[in-house]
Amino acid sequence: MTNIINYIKDFLGRSGSYVFSASIISRLLSFLASWLALQLVPNKELGVVLFAYNIIAFLTPFGGLGLPQSLIRYGALLPLEKEKDNLFVYVLKKGLLVTFYIIVIIIISGYFIPFKFENTGYYLSLLSFILIPLFVFDIIKIQFRLKHDNKSFSKADIVYNVSLTVGVFLLSYFFQEKGYILALILAPAVPSILFLKKLNIRYTVQKKPNVVNFTFWKYGFYSSITSIVTSLLLIIDILLIGHLMEDAEMVTVYKYVSIIPLSLLFLPQVFMATDFVSFTEKIKEKKYIFNYIKNYMSLFFIISLLICLFFGFFSKETLALFSDEFVKYSESFLILILGITGILVFRGLFGNLLSSIGKIEVNSYIIGVALVINVISNYYLIPLYGIKGAAITSAFLMWFTGIFSCLSFLYLYKRFLKE
Repeated sequence: MTNIINYIKDFLGRSGSYVFSASIISRLLSFLASWLALQLVPNKELGVVLFAYNIIAFLTPFGGLGLPQSLIRYGALLPLEKEKDNLFVYVLKKGLLVTFYIIVIIIISGYFIPFKFENTGYYLSLLSFILIPLFVFDIIKIQFRLKHDNKSFSKADIVYNVSLTVGVFLLSYFFQEKGYILALILAPAVPSILFLKKLNIRYTVQKKPNVVNFTFWKYGFYSSITSIVTSLLLIIDILLIGHLMEDAEMVTVYKYVSIIPLSLLFLPQVFMATDFVSFTEKIKEKKYIFNYIKNYMSLFFIISLLICLFFGFFSKETLALFSDEFVKYSESFLILILGITGILVFRGLFGNLLSSIGKIEVNSYIIGVALVINVISNYYLIPLYGIKGAAITSAFLMWFTGIFSCLSFLYLYKRFLKE
């Protein structure tokens, strides 16, 4: 228990409380922004905008071709702050160029794809411009993390969500769906402008950073692939439920039954956002890394146990907060709760450790295999058990990906230390 207490103290010492608080506040503000849009934008037009925005959100990891993730991993390995700044400038310039080409491709494609909803191509073209401020905002936050300035990282996140909420309220009120689109674009632009100066970086690259090579770019590309495949893994259940059950009501039920389990994923994300740079800087120190693993897993085992006990007793009451009609699906809810512990204890940690040793492509392979299993399993289980079948598949894959991430890291880490 003493080790866990010290681990939490170290986490708080790295401004983890700021990251945790910012994560909670950001989620609340994001929910408020979504609610405001629903009140201020006509439902029909909002639906088309959201459809187009979901396409952009799906493509967002390709912004900068994954260079932000290359920045945080390779930047953490650089000893001098001057070198980190130099890498930031390189990523900023190259990433903006790549993102511009991606936007051009999206705009051209949007006018040739026969979308079902009118104006989808038009909205898609407008929303594609969000990729530029999102990319800049992302690498600014990463640079704060590289400088161990988690307070500024957290503040930037809060400013983004405040800008989003205020922008959605004002611009949607006056300009409806076009105002909503403008608010989405401006939300990351505002904190980017405000916090860029705080980095105190000279934007002149004297030479290409030494860490930049084919592996550097490959790492970023695989990072993009991993993010996209992970997103697919999270939404494939809903798509297959709609396809196999042909019942829109079941899609709604499963979405709400899975809201709370999936929302718990923010817990390991907070720790990884706070600690990734720290343990990457010391990734060659075997004793430190295994001590970190031991403390993290001990803490999240306790958290997972408490979560399972709480919802084991109050699953029906929890689902009743959404609707009394959802109570009868409490078994599916509990299955997902049990599944999510596989991510809390294993995948949240070891997926990031794999990235830390430069083996992010292994995450892509594991998630890719899980995606195939998901489709095959759901085609068999959903017709037999309904949404419970989808919950069983998801829970199994959460543990499957978590355990395989763990085994892959332990195997590859030995090789990494010998390099």
